[in-house]
Amino acid sequence: MANTDFKSVDEYIASQPQDVQRLLQNVRGIIRKAVPDADEVISYQIPAYKLGGHAVLYFAGWKKHYSLYPANGRLVAAFKKELAPYEVNNKGTIRFPLSAPVPAKLIAGIAKSRADEVAGLGTGAKKRPVRSVKKRR
Repeated sequence: MANTDFKSVDEYIASQPQDVQRLLQNVRGIIRKAVPDADEVISYQIPAYKLGGHAVLYFAGWKKHYSLYPANGRLVAAFKKELAPYEVNNKGTIRFPLSAPVPAKLIAGIAKSRADEVAGLGTGAKKRPVRSVKKRR
């Protein structure tokens, strides 16, 4: 059985095939440059980047692709044109084929967009629309 108790992103990447390791190091570097203040951790046994304790972005390597998570509806809409060549599922996963060049500009944009979104959470509570309350007489 494969190791799934990773203690660091280095350990996670080292567990991948050699060609995938180079690709994941590239993705890692893009995310770290785009969100330099994020903490790099292992969460759900894959690399993750957090700001203020909130997850910004995760990535993982697979047999034929690597993935970024999460991709919510707002993010997918904002990057609709750039994401068109890639598989995006309704569970928040963006899949990039291992055989294609790493889309550095797109990954950096996604990381920055997610960081902005997470920063908007403030104390951790999701922002909710303010509803007017009718006063009872």
